[in-house]
Amino acid sequence: MTRLKNRIVDLIGAVGPIPVSEYMALCLFDPKDGYYTTREPFGAAGDFVTAPEISQMFGELVAVWLYQAWQRAARPLPVTFAEIGPGRGTLMKDMLRTWSRLDPAFAAGASFAMIETSPRLVEIQKATLAGQRAALGWHRTIDTLPQQPPLFIVGNELFDAVPIRQFVHVGAGWRERMVGLDNADNLHFFAGAGSVDPTLLPSGAADAPQGAIAEVAPARAALMSAIAGRIAGHGGAGLFIDYGHLEPGIGDTLQALRRHDHEDVLASPGEADLTAHVDFAALAATVRAHGLDAELTTQGEFLLGMGLLERAGSLGADADDGARQAISDAVERLAGPDAMGELFKVMKVLPAAKTG
Repeated sequence: MTRLKNRIVDLIGAVGPIPVSEYMALCLFDPKDGYYTTREPFGAAGDFVTAPEISQMFGELVAVWLYQAWQRAARPLPVTFAEIGPGRGTLMKDMLRTWSRLDPAFAAGASFAMIETSPRLVEIQKATLAGQRAALGWHRTIDTLPQQPPLFIVGNELFDAVPIRQFVHVGAGWRERMVGLDNADNLHFFAGAGSVDPTLLPSGAADAPQGAIAEVAPARAALMSAIAGRIAGHGGAGLFIDYGHLEPGIGDTLQALRRHDHEDVLASPGEADLTAHVDFAALAATVRAHGLDAELTTQGEFLLGMGLLERAGSLGADADDGARQAISDAVERLAGPDAMGELFKVMKVLPAAKTG
């Protein structure tokens, strides 16, 4: 039993079952034993591989999109370009290199920000980005970014790790799904006493069978609202990439990843990554409530539209056979329909189009 699991068992023994959202938050962000506090999750030696770790092409194309959004906004300066949830710093490193080549004057004049809550990951990011000439700062939340300049922001695999609430269809209604203890003091899912306003549930909830699970994510909505409010108030744009669905639905998407494989969500608190699919329709509704446009697509469509194949051809032009095969494999992983291309979705957050 992990140290965090012992503590969660003791907590439940003292206060009773806890909501799935609280369990997820403890597993991921507990200051002493949380997953992101203690472990190295990224890369082949970790538990999962993110798109920036697969190929530099991902970061290059994201950088081009953000740069084009800045150009469409009439190239404002001062300006802040930020990444929220930056992992090891690989994406920002690739973006800074791309911007320096695209427009050295822009790269020298803009401010760049990393929004990260984990002190351990901040140190890894600083090592990754050591030697960069860009004006680069770290922030724990979006609230401490410079207030006035427009904000151009990217988040890759950000929202999947934000805790969700789950509700289970029991009897005539829906009750909050809880984590409690069975008769042998093992962690176990239960239907709690808390109910939910049916209007908050995804469409189709009324017709769902007994035992069906619905997910809502108020913490995700709050985070997206803070970002959208900043863009609406001061200008800018955002790009958010994650695995999830474009249409709301019913179903349990909470999962645990460890050593590139799935395991029981309750098995190893603090030692496995807990994630849930992102409801992009709900995020888009939050964005539009701030008067912004939200455009949704798949990662494959986005990358191919940004010139992934052309960039791959350029990188492979002077490469040997092995390097060309690696580039081809990376294209397939990033954009292929059986890999990340369909599973991962992209939301572009843009100023509302002017009419009249």
